[in-house]
Amino acid sequence: MWGGDYGDLMRKLIDQPLLAPQGVEVLQVIGDEDSRKTKLLAEKQSRRASMDVVFLGDDNMYLLAQQGVFEEMSPDKASRLSAVKPALRKPYSAPHIYSYRVILYNSELVTAPPRSYAELSDPKWRGRIGLADDDYLENVEAAALAAGGKASDLELAKQTLMEWRNQEMKIYPSNEALAAALKSGEIWITILSLARGMMWQKASMPLKAIVPAEGAIPITFEAAVPKNARNKKAAWLYINALLEVSAQAGFTDTMGYLPTVTDARLPAGLEAQLKLSSGANMKLLTKDYSSLVRIQDEALDFWNKQFKR
Repeated sequence: MWGGDYGDLMRKLIDQPLLAPQGVEVLQVIGDEDSRKTKLLAEKQSRRASMDVVFLGDDNMYLLAQQGVFEEMSPDKASRLSAVKPALRKPYSAPHIYSYRVILYNSELVTAPPRSYAELSDPKWRGRIGLADDDYLENVEAAALAAGGKASDLELAKQTLMEWRNQEMKIYPSNEALAAALKSGEIWITILSLARGMMWQKASMPLKAIVPAEGAIPITFEAAVPKNARNKKAAWLYINALLEVSAQAGFTDTMGYLPTVTDARLPAGLEAQLKLSSGANMKLLTKDYSSLVRIQDEALDFWNKQFKR
């Protein structure tokens, strides 16, 4: 899984209160998604995997699922799967939390923020925009939308990315580094999930969010069980705990992610903050996972060798 704030919250909301009383000891193996993908594929033919539960973003989870790596999700294995919102159900993973991508900006430094991804190419933002390196594919999607295409139109994305590069757009190795840059005024604007922005607002950062005119890209963080997991009984208990109302509500309250289960109830004020308005809801985009998977390797190569250099 991911570390930092995310790993700490998992221990606080899931590992200690929900799993420890059942005799399940959780060992977090912290790393980036690429290392988890590599390990899953390398261990696919092994008798026993080194991981029992794996977290990935929705794009990478789809990619690995096509390789036949994961167990099928079923309420017979984890009863709380029956409470998952129908639109988020997948046969290979449990949706843990979700949000959507927005333009975040420092409201003390920006009085007339960009209203679209396309406006990020405006020379007035030169050197004032930063992106997270780990979110390269989501940033490629935003660049494609800025050029008037679909999120998977890589050639259009390349054109926009080079425009952004010429605008001295900065790249940060982690979300924490990005937050520090926003807070210090080193950058003024970024593209990130609304949930992350709300978490930083709670930390007294002067941030506001705009749903870009091109549309909001949804992002879901999911968990899966490898077919050759060593401790499947504990793994299914873990999946169940992820979907418990208390854990879901805790992530919403702390990090601003929307719950993935139907029986989680949010305070009215918080629910209004997190949900798209009825007008913006029409711009919540549907992800074409198969197309995004096809461009992923080429997108990463372009990102590393041309955009970042």
